[in-house]
Amino acid sequence: MHYKKNVLVVEDNPDHLEFTTLTLRESGLVGDIAVATDGVQALDYLFAQGAYTHRDVHDQPALVLLDLKLPKLSGHEVLQRMRADPRTDTIPVVVLSSSSEQEDIQASYRCGANSFVRKPVDFDRFTDQLAKLQVYWLSVNEAA
Repeated sequence: MHYKKNVLVVEDNPDHLEFTTLTLRESGLVGDIAVATDGVQALDYLFAQGAYTHRDVHDQPALVLLDLKLPKLSGHEVLQRMRADPRTDTIPVVVLSSSSEQEDIQASYRCGANSFVRKPVDFDRFTDQLAKLQVYWLSVNEAA
């Protein structure tokens, strides 16, 4: 049975956010796209707290696309808190970052990232990479 899956995009750059959501919508694989523009908002969404108390905490996204350099709480801190909680510890998380620092890549995996993808500067390459990763994570991968 094939159904559209929900995705949480955690991104503070408006241009990257727009490119990401447009590409996700064009795929036909994605249902709802939730957006968080900082680390605190991402955790509030995932744990149904703050502005998201109305949300069913058991209705988790099938995939989180997470930037590292976020206001209020970094992507690494978001990852650590997700992995420490049984409600979110198995949600696939793909780090989307413009960083090419080996330290950022290693820290992402140590914190529990399932994948690290460097954001290309070129729009066409960016959308191509997003299209490929969502096919894998939303169509091919068997989630827990």
